Amino acid sequence: MSTFKNPVGPQPSGVYWRRRLIVLLGVIAVVVIIVLILVRPGASNGEPADKKPAPGSTGTPAAVATSIPTSSATADGQPCKPGDVKVEAVTDKDVYAAGELPQLSVALTNTGSKACTIDAGTAQQVFTITSGSEVYWKSTDCQTDKVDAEVLLEPAKTISSKAPITWDRTRSDPSTCQANREQVPAGGASYHLETTVSGVKSSETKQFILQ
Repeated sequence: MSTFKNPVGPQPSGVYWRRRLIVLLGVIAVVVIIVLILVRPGASNGEPADKKPAPGSTGTPAAVATSIPTSSATADGQPCKPGDVKVEAVTDKDVYAAGELPQLSVALTNTGSKACTIDAGTAQQVFTITSGSEVYWKSTDCQTDKVDAEVLLEPAKTISSKAPITWDRTRSDPSTCQANREQVPAGGASYHLETTVSGVKSSETKQFILQ
């Protein structure tokens, strides 16, 4: 007769069955512990489940700009190559009635294949208004409160000035910043706006007319 099915000893058979059950549970527990040590739950591809970001990494991507900030700002990322940024001169109208002041803006487009950063702040912007070969006005002649503002440009995305610059229809010169400046010719006169951002010049000028 099998002693496994019918335990032999001075104790009742129920005692021996309980002992065997305890031993069996102990063996199972040891096996489970070994398996957990060899195969850690939550780990994949041989990497720890609680892997932390590398030092200096925030774990979140840099915010993508929707417009050019008017205050100082920084952005993480690789600097844009000049050839990957399209700069466009923008005016709010094509024709301005007598006494109406043009609103000047700039638009930036990332023509590259990767996101990149560029300083598009007012400290890096230059607006130049010409008529023929003559320069009538330049934003840097009497500029104040300049700021550097880095922005992250996504590929094929365009951002524009958050706040346009108002041109008062006068000639500019660093020596006349505190003086009454001469009004430029109007009555149908044609002008061209050129913009530069961080050394990248607009590929075309924006023409407009002053009545």
